[in-house]
Amino acid sequence: MTEDVLRIGNASGFYGDRFDALREMLEDGPLDVLTGDYLAELTMLILGRDRLKDPARGYARTFLRQLEETLGLALDRGVRIVANAGGLNPAGLADAVRELADRLGLHARVAHVEGDDLSPGGRFPGALTANAYLGGAGITACLGAGADIVVTGRVTDAALVTGPAAWRFGWEQDAYDRLAGAVVAGHILECGTQATGGNYSRFAGRARDLRHPGFPLAELHADGSCVITKHPGTGGLVTAGTVTEQLLYETGGARYAGPDVTARLDTVRLTQEAPDRVRVDGVRGEAPPPTLKVGLNRLGGFRNEVVFVLTGLDIEAKAALVREQMDEAFDRAKSRPAQVMWELARTDRADADTEETASALLRLVVRDGDADAVGRTLSSAAIELALGSYPGFHVTAPPGKGAPYGVFEAAYVDRGEIEHVAVLPDGERKVLTYDGATRALVDVAAPPLPAPLPPGPTRRAPLGLVAGARSGDKGGDANVGVWVDGNGGGGGDGDEAWRWLVHELTADRFQSLITESRHLTVVRHVLPNLRALNFTITGLLGQGVASQHRFDPQAKGLGEWLRSRHLDIPEVLL
Repeated sequence: MTEDVLRIGNASGFYGDRFDALREMLEDGPLDVLTGDYLAELTMLILGRDRLKDPARGYARTFLRQLEETLGLALDRGVRIVANAGGLNPAGLADAVRELADRLGLHARVAHVEGDDLSPGGRFPGALTANAYLGGAGITACLGAGADIVVTGRVTDAALVTGPAAWRFGWEQDAYDRLAGAVVAGHILECGTQATGGNYSRFAGRARDLRHPGFPLAELHADGSCVITKHPGTGGLVTAGTVTEQLLYETGGARYAGPDVTARLDTVRLTQEAPDRVRVDGVRGEAPPPTLKVGLNRLGGFRNEVVFVLTGLDIEAKAALVREQMDEAFDRAKSRPAQVMWELARTDRADADTEETASALLRLVVRDGDADAVGRTLSSAAIELALGSYPGFHVTAPPGKGAPYGVFEAAYVDRGEIEHVAVLPDGERKVLTYDGATRALVDVAAPPLPAPLPPGPTRRAPLGLVAGARSGDKGGDANVGVWVDGNGGGGGDGDEAWRWLVHELTADRFQSLITESRHLTVVRHVLPNLRALNFTITGLLGQGVASQHRFDPQAKGLGEWLRSRHLDIPEVLL
């Protein structure tokens, strides 16, 4: 390990990410620490159902299979591995890692972090999982005790970086600016290849190979600044644009709160210092909030769906007929599902030269607390129409028995109520306490806006010709970050594009373009340093991704829908 820089990489952005990434990151270049993020709101629900079947489960088993191929390599190269793959059972995963090392004839010092699981004791009745988002202090303690492998339960994604950084540089709890820099680095790394060209909204026309992007790493310095890069020769690209998009992903206002520190996203500075090297500095931090977020998952009931294919002429009349028939069938069955949702997607084209492009899709989604109401009732009603409904009747697939769905919500508890524990390699249990200052979370004052562009000729065109975007989910809410780069994306410069965007894309304008948000609360956050706007849409995703509330349950494509909408754009920007 060098004296002035911590090289920390990522090899997983979710449970199911590229299996070979752990090996690739170890083989393709030098690292000090390699992290893996395996947890998400939906993952905790999946692990919770695993734990119901077998209390010994509840962790990301893929991590063990990856480690079987790479543990010896990591130990030989002196790379510490830190992963939240412990999920609901970090102690169980730590034991499994030790057993794996013994079987491979390796000596690995394994530690784990626990204390996040609040399910025991009935504090949150009806919750399948209840986990507090812990910070990096437990990881710091484990690494300080000589751990080669640290597995955790539900820590924040950024804690996988703040923990190693505080260990390496000896930061105290009040090193807010430095911790905030590590939080920003952690947020950039946490989703893997989204920082290196994956899912990049401005990918079109790039000369770089984006088919197999390399995973990102940060060269983190003692002052909290870093350079985001990737191993030489790997695919993808690292630009101010790819980093900006990831910074905006699943965030909200200028204050990005966590258990270690509240990072001020409005202070982040990005500089493209060389190809595939983006410097991140200037980040300011504040004391963290007095409470910790708790993610709650519960089973919400049962869900099923059927998609009717409507082909050719009279699409609206065909849709109306099958809706009336299904409603009558539900009434006859005397077990109408508690929730019935219809959505007609007009994917059809007039005078189409293939049957598929001549067809529209009518999607029916039902939910109920009774499995039969969404299973037998739906399947009987839909299939019995096969010879007695609209012309050309068919479905994409027969409905099955239905499946349980989950509901996510967030709660908050006083941080003093949580026992954050580092279980060190020798088995010692070290209880960690936070005795630093706290600060209640409030929005920052709106920053001053630049002068608008002077009047000039415009052209009706998609927003995406000028701006990039990335969207995502936080429980039932969605966010869309929109940004312009240094050259404006077209003929204008970045300042001109920013002056236009910040005055054109107001919250009201957003709602006029994203029609699903018109009856919801939309809040706009302005981040001038990033030339970015971040919109939060409350309630767009219902009760979270596991509830499958809408066609795109995690709002992954929401930003691309926004970029496809047409506005009157100044010609100087095109």
